[in-house]
Amino acid sequence: MNRSLYLILSFLFFVLLQVVILNNVKLFGHLNPYLYITYIFTFPIRQKRIPFLTVSFLLGLSIDFFENSGGIHAFATLFIAYIRLFLVRTIFKKSTSEFLLFDLRLETFDKVFNYIAILTIIHHFLIYSFINFSFYNFSNVLINTLLSTVFTLILYFLGSFIFKKKLS
Repeated sequence: MNRSLYLILSFLFFVLLQVVILNNVKLFGHLNPYLYITYIFTFPIRQKRIPFLTVSFLLGLSIDFFENSGGIHAFATLFIAYIRLFLVRTIFKKSTSEFLLFDLRLETFDKVFNYIAILTIIHHFLIYSFINFSFYNFSNVLINTLLSTVFTLILYFLGSFIFKKKLS
C-alpha cells in the first residue's frame, strides 16, 4: 500500500475509533481513553516537521470538532508532536541520520514504554488542565490524568500486542 494512503487511512481510523467508540467509554463516569494519539507515536519520523505538526494539529482539531471542546485536543496533540523528536533523541539515543530507519516496533519494551507513557501523561495533563482550568481542582487534574493515562496505556499496549505484525 502506498505510504501516503496508509497514513490517510490510519488518520481516519483513529479519528473514527475515538469519536464513535472510545468517546462513549466512560471509566468512573467521566474518564475515557484518548487512543487517537497513537497516530502521533507511530507516525514516521522525517526531516520536515511542518507537515507532521500540521497533521497533528488537524488530528486534534478533528477530535475537538466532534467533542465540541474548543481546541483543547488540538493544542495537546500539537504540543506532544512538537516534543516527540526531543524524546526520541533522549530516550532512544537516536541521531538525525538514524531517524529514517527508526521503527518503534524494533526498540526494547522499556524504552517504548517510557516514550509512550511520557507523551501520554503530558497529553492527558494538558487536556485535564484545560478542562478544569483552576488550581482548586488540581487534585482532580492529577487523578484524572493518572487514571486516564493508565486506561490509555493498557489499551495501547493491548492493541499493539494483538495487531503486532510478525517480523521475520
